[in-house]
Amino acid sequence: MDIAAKISELWNYLSHLSSYKIFEINNTPITVFSVAMFVVFFIGVFIFSRILNRLILRNILIKFDIERSIRYNMVRISHYIVMLIGTILAFQFIGIDLSGLAVIAGLLSVGIGFGLQNITSNFISGIILLFERPIKVGDRVTIGDVIGDVIAINMRSTAVQTLSNITIIVPNSEFISQKVTNWSHGDPKIRVDVEIGVSYNSDLDKVIEALHEVAREHPESLSRPSPDVLLAGFGDSAWNMLLRIWVASPENYYRFRSQINCDIVRKFRERNIEIPFPQRDLHIRTPLPVPFRPESPASLS
Repeated sequence: MDIAAKISELWNYLSHLSSYKIFEINNTPITVFSVAMFVVFFIGVFIFSRILNRLILRNILIKFDIERSIRYNMVRISHYIVMLIGTILAFQFIGIDLSGLAVIAGLLSVGIGFGLQNITSNFISGIILLFERPIKVGDRVTIGDVIGDVIAINMRSTAVQTLSNITIIVPNSEFISQKVTNWSHGDPKIRVDVEIGVSYNSDLDKVIEALHEVAREHPESLSRPSPDVLLAGFGDSAWNMLLRIWVASPENYYRFRSQINCDIVRKFRERNIEIPFPQRDLHIRTPLPVPFRPESPASLS
């Protein structure tokens, strides 16, 4: 009897606690039980969205051979839609009617009033990035002094992996409000410009042909647009040559540029083409003769 009484007492206490009113919204009492059910329902929607994205959407989109960035955007947008619908249903579940835009606007204004302007700005910027696609997953970008590849576009921020394999979290609003260089936007191929100084004693036609050979012999160099060799100017001790080569992707830009520089050195040594050291000509003028003036006898005394 004592155990049954304690269980009954505990049950009554939990029932009283679950029905305890915390506050009211539109004359609807919000109790501990309704808040707990809201949290459970919201977590369930979140798990359902993750399972839907990983097990269904990604597998289907991969089979249709859709571009990686488009696939990522569709997965993220579907996640936002499921979470939005789930949130509305969760509020309906606890008795709060969110069908009116006035209620939603009121909730947003309350959130902004508590200092959520930055979060709201980043969220809206993330939506713009997903739909407008000025950047997408897989793009190589330069923002400020950081160069890296976009690996994820989330609700609040974008993850950029640098060339040193360091992940930098950048707020989405910075991609909208600041100047961002996208190496891969539209057409991914880029032009690599390599400057080289050549001695004035070299055969110019021989130099041009050697540089064309360097461009043609590299396996990653594109034939269309074709490489180009220009005489960019006349330096103090060398012709300033410019080799322009197109590559299909900016991913290996620095490695490609290093390989081209090494190939130029080897090719010039084969052709006996000189890369001169900086030279300066020093002209020494003969000093003018100084007239001799013998000292007077008065000065010697």
